[in-house]
Amino acid sequence: MSAQAILLVAHGARDPRWAAPIERLADALAKHVNDSPVRIAYLEFLHPGISEALESLYHEGARKVRVVPVFLGAGGHVVNDIAERVAAARVLRPDFQISLESPVGEQPQVTEAIAEAIAI
Repeated sequence: MSAQAILLVAHGARDPRWAAPIERLADALAKHVNDSPVRIAYLEFLHPGISEALESLYHEGARKVRVVPVFLGAGGHVVNDIAERVAAARVLRPDFQISLESPVGEQPQVTEAIAEAIAI
């Protein structure tokens, strides 16, 4: 495994079919980052959770992880819930570099892609 990985974090839902678009995103992303494994974690209902996914990546050999919230904005889940779980993982594994990035929806190119998709 590459020493760096990407962890996409999504909300989760009771219906596991909800995860299909997130899985398609992870598959598409994996084609763009050849050497970096791409994994998914969920805040609620679906598995793995963030802590479990980070531990799994650590045990697979990753030492740097980019945590990318698949949310439109930085609301309470991103600012509090995801941040708290990332902070706990940093304490548990001090040699694990975990960066928490801005939600994908706050990236200008994502906003433009969504606008284009709606305008069609």
